[in-house]
Amino acid sequence: AAETARGDAARAEQTARDEMRRLEDQLGRLKTEARGLAQLSAPRGKASWPTALDAVKPDRGYEAALAAALGDDLEAALDARAPAHWGGRTLPPPQWPQGAVALAPLVKAPDELAARLAFTALVSRTDGPSLQGQLEPGCRLVSKEGDLWRWDGFVARAEAPRAAAIRLEQRTRLAEAEIEIERVTPLAEAAAAALRQRQADFRNAEAHLAAIRARPRELERQMAAARDAVEAMGRDAARRDARAQSLDETIARFEAERVEALAARDSAAAGLEGEGPGQGLSPMLDAARNRAAQAREQSAGARSALDAERRERDGRNRRRDSLVSDRDGWVRRSGAARKRLESLAADRTAVAAALTAARDAPDLIKDRREVLMDRFAQAEARRNRSHDALSQAETARAAADRDLRAADAAASEAREARASLSARLDAARDRFGELAGNIREAAQMEPEELGRRIAEEAIAIPKDAEGIETHLFALEREREAIGLVNLRAEEESVEQATRLQTMKSERADLTGAIAKLRAGIEELNAEGRTRLLAAFEIINGHFQTLFQTLFGGGEAELRLIESDDPLEAGLEIYACPPGKRLSTMSLMSGGEQALTASALIFGVFLANPAPICVLDEVDAPLDDANVDRYCNMLEEMRRRTQTRFIAITHNPVTMSRMDRLFGVTMAERGISQLVSVDLRQAETLAAE
Repeated sequence: AAETARGDAARAEQTARDEMRRLEDQLGRLKTEARGLAQLSAPRGKASWPTALDAVKPDRGYEAALAAALGDDLEAALDARAPAHWGGRTLPPPQWPQGAVALAPLVKAPDELAARLAFTALVSRTDGPSLQGQLEPGCRLVSKEGDLWRWDGFVARAEAPRAAAIRLEQRTRLAEAEIEIERVTPLAEAAAAALRQRQADFRNAEAHLAAIRARPRELERQMAAARDAVEAMGRDAARRDARAQSLDETIARFEAERVEALAARDSAAAGLEGEGPGQGLSPMLDAARNRAAQAREQSAGARSALDAERRERDGRNRRRDSLVSDRDGWVRRSGAARKRLESLAADRTAVAAALTAARDAPDLIKDRREVLMDRFAQAEARRNRSHDALSQAETARAAADRDLRAADAAASEAREARASLSARLDAARDRFGELAGNIREAAQMEPEELGRRIAEEAIAIPKDAEGIETHLFALEREREAIGLVNLRAEEESVEQATRLQTMKSERADLTGAIAKLRAGIEELNAEGRTRLLAAFEIINGHFQTLFQTLFGGGEAELRLIESDDPLEAGLEIYACPPGKRLSTMSLMSGGEQALTASALIFGVFLANPAPICVLDEVDAPLDDANVDRYCNMLEEMRRRTQTRFIAITHNPVTMSRMDRLFGVTMAERGISQLVSVDLRQAETLAAE
């Protein structure tokens, strides 16, 4: 039941998440579209007067018709002070032919455009050409698609795009998008709230399921312990039963032997009674003992002969198996030799053909070499151009990084200023709330009402003596109505002053702590720069030495780039193997990059060497020549430090340069054996 409840909660949470994402995506698309349409629909240029285009609003679908009716005149202003403007005029509407409908009711427009819209009618595209000849002077017909037929015979098709029509469509779509945003926003908020509720239900269901699942595991552990105890008791009972059965059999055997011994004793006693005590027994006993000894000797000899015969038979079987195996091996070798002879004959034919081709190869190689040299020169030129472009790009990137760090610093300062202003605003709001509370407590009214009352009273003070006296009596009555004077006002003032002084001292302490913290940060940064530069110099020296050891010369160095501050600077590796130009590590070959990286890693290691260094397949990407250089570097490091190097490798060159080899072999199937070889001692023994 808990798993079902969790599954239902998970599905409900996923459904709510999908719904929220759908609404958020829809809202995001609408907002993006609205922003784009708002930018496109905004007035263009630096005109001081709004245009007629910004004041008209056609019904949905009639934007093209309105743009055809007014055209570029929509860009004219509605203000008479503008150089080009609509002044407005009132004229009686014309008589339209049958099939034409006035456009004015379909457009919301200012009065300045009333005359122009009154002389424009809407028709279908098919009726326009036939009705054009029936128009009165000054009239024009437009279609919903944007066609124009004027009374003087002018015709403009809808195929030509009009900027005014596009802007009108954009404004209409903007209004619809804003309405849709207002509709979708509360739905998205409700979906987010529903998702939070579903997430809470899902977490509760998971917690309940975890608690429920913990109980069976505990019961299973108890049941397993009980089952182990039952099995142990069963094994103990079986062992006791077997022991009892064995004891019963032993007792039965002893009883049978006892009965036989008693019978033998009785028989012997009867024999003794018949012959007399000890008469004739000694010779018989000696003879029996001699026969028994001879029988034992013959049995031992026969057993020894049987064992020897068995050993000889086993040896003959092993020799026979060995001979059969050798015969099969020689048969296989003979077949392999025949195949090898055939292969060698085929190889001889191929080598002869290759030799014939090789005699002609020098001329071909010469031609190809010339072509390749030309290509190499072209590639070298392209590489130089690419290197120059890369240098310029790196310089531009460094400048961009500096600008980015400056922008980050400015943003950080802005965030600090915003936090400070926010804190001051919160303090001002708290102070305003305290003052408003004091006013409400003292005057029993809101601060706004008190301000209005004071202003009214200041205006209503009379100017004559009688009126002033009356006003004075009214003020005295109001003073009496106020009640008793707050005798603790002075004490409260002292308390507030003390509190203010405490806050000022806390503020001073906080300011001092901030200053100390900044000073500590600066001190740590300074110490970090010093240590970083010192470590950088040491590692750079080791790197240069190891690089020259690896490559047998050349130059290499580490450089701090992109910033003068070592804590913010980047690191670039410049390397120059013998015979090449100094450049960045990215322009080197794969093997050169591997050796350079090894030199850098071991340069860092030499800055703080450890007693043991494990190298796991470091020589895997290197060829034999570079592996030899790698081993030379290890010998140089062993000479300079007391570090023991453990190299895990499959490369025979590396293994031949080690002092001791450790390996694992499987002489018998399923049994691994560790093998150790001291190469130094082996060399000494071989020399002796």
